[in-house]
Amino acid sequence: MSQGSMILKLISLPISIILICLGITTILGGHITPGGGFQGGAMIASGIILSILVYGLGNSPLELSHAYIEVLESVGALGFVIFGLIGLFVGGFYLYNFGTDLLNVVPQAIQTAFHYPDVTNAGIIPYLNIFVGLKVFVGLASIVIAFAGFKKIVEESE
Repeated sequence: MSQGSMILKLISLPISIILICLGITTILGGHITPGGGFQGGAMIASGIILSILVYGLGNSPLELSHAYIEVLESVGALGFVIFGLIGLFVGGFYLYNFGTDLLNVVPQAIQTAFHYPDVTNAGIIPYLNIFVGLKVFVGLASIVIAFAGFKKIVEESE
């Protein structure tokens, strides 16, 4: 679909970036607001998909390489499994919600400014949202990239 209009090409990249930013916000706030990893991952994928549909597979400014997709999908899957196994060993259940500050990375200033026990007491749920968001984003984007690549092969063979 690389023969799209110039207006469509001008507005699709900013809209794609806005969709990606909204998806990241949805993932990061998923433990205290409606939404989370699946919804945010779908929003990020929709930004990539919009760019691919407007510019075409080879000309998209938000192009994802095969190696990058593999790494993101592996990080999402392994992170989810690792946190589940840590919960199994710590609490006796898979995905047991342990602790409030994993690895003690929240600085004291942020803890006092945001009333730390009230806002950030979700345990591992924010981390799981990030991993689920990665998996959903990569899964949905990969489907569209595969279809666009198949369409490109079919068009070249004709």
